[in-house]
Amino acid sequence: MRVRRLWKYYGHFPALRGLDLELERGRFLTVFGPNGAGKTTLIKVLSTQIKPSEGLVEVGGHDVIGAADRVRSQIGVISHNTYLYPSLTAFENLKFYGRMYGVGDLEERSRELLERVGLRGREDDRVSEYSRGMQQRLSIARALLHEPEIMFLDEPYTGLDQHASRMLRGVLATLHDGRRTIFMVTHNLEEGLEMCDEVAIQVAGRICYREPIDRVDREHFGDTYFECVGGGHKWDS
Repeated sequence: MRVRRLWKYYGHFPALRGLDLELERGRFLTVFGPNGAGKTTLIKVLSTQIKPSEGLVEVGGHDVIGAADRVRSQIGVISHNTYLYPSLTAFENLKFYGRMYGVGDLEERSRELLERVGLRGREDDRVSEYSRGMQQRLSIARALLHEPEIMFLDEPYTGLDQHASRMLRGVLATLHDGRRTIFMVTHNLEEGLEMCDEVAIQVAGRICYREPIDRVDREHFGDTYFECVGGGHKWDS
């Protein structure tokens, strides 16, 4: 993953301001930042949901504008937005996305993932009947369906109950195998530090801090974080 001088404007306002970032294949990077730091905007650019205003952005060796389809075939996204169809059942949602990605043995793969996220027995229920936590679990299954090489996680623990949070940690531990690249943004320090290889802090559209996890003082990382964000100063989004 390679980002050079990335700018993203909403009207005249720059949500990302000349941001630079590189992430080697197989690494797990957690980006922390307050609300309004531009974290979700960054994930949306990297995952081809929105286009950058300026700069170079390559994911999996492909340009996010010129080769967006190739990028999408390699990535999975877990977000507080589930990207599910509420009028369809859980199984129908997975079949729909699976066909889009050309997943082989789709029925078997779908049932395997439903089991993995604890939704076997509820696969024929409409998503509109699911709790928020159940919807988030199904969105995790959806993101993993085509076995992506790169995972983007945007505040993935939002709306999860304790059971689902444990399940997500287990999924991340399985994915963190040195082959898949994982990029997570969050404001939750404890969850974000749990299993990453590298840590970054994003403030006002820029990366202002980055270190490998083995050089981070976990006990005092909160002090480092609040120093970077200005001791609670409210940054523009």
